[in-house]
Amino acid sequence: MESASASIDAKIEELGDWRGNTLAKVRAIIHAADPEIVEEWKWAKATSPGTPVFSHGGIVCTGETYKSVVKMTFAKGAALKDPAGLFNSSLEGNVRRAIDIHEGEKINEAALKDLIREAVALNLKGKPKPKSKPKPR
Repeated sequence: MESASASIDAKIEELGDWRGNTLAKVRAIIHAADPEIVEEWKWAKATSPGTPVFSHGGIVCTGETYKSVVKMTFAKGAALKDPAGLFNSSLEGNVRRAIDIHEGEKINEAALKDLIREAVALNLKGKPKPKSKPKPR
């Protein structure tokens, strides 16, 4: 079984159009926002090849591709502040929020990085931090 990163690479290459380019760009922005993001490949089954997932302390967002849109779904999007108004899909839900990116649309990279960092901070909030070893005296 190939790694999640290799699966995402293959998905980008398989798309071979604006959707692949957009997914690659979003992926780069996610990693620039948080170098500790972990790539995962989830929900693969007979009827679906699976979905790229970006996690740190829990799911931050997914990177789904459809015929006319690349969709970033934030697992806890409803709890995030979105001053730039990036969320434009799944607005009626109590938990998730999504950003639909259409062909030719410019991505507000600074606002997206802020949203990703906020999502990571929310995931890590309340999780115990690793204990540091006491310093020798």
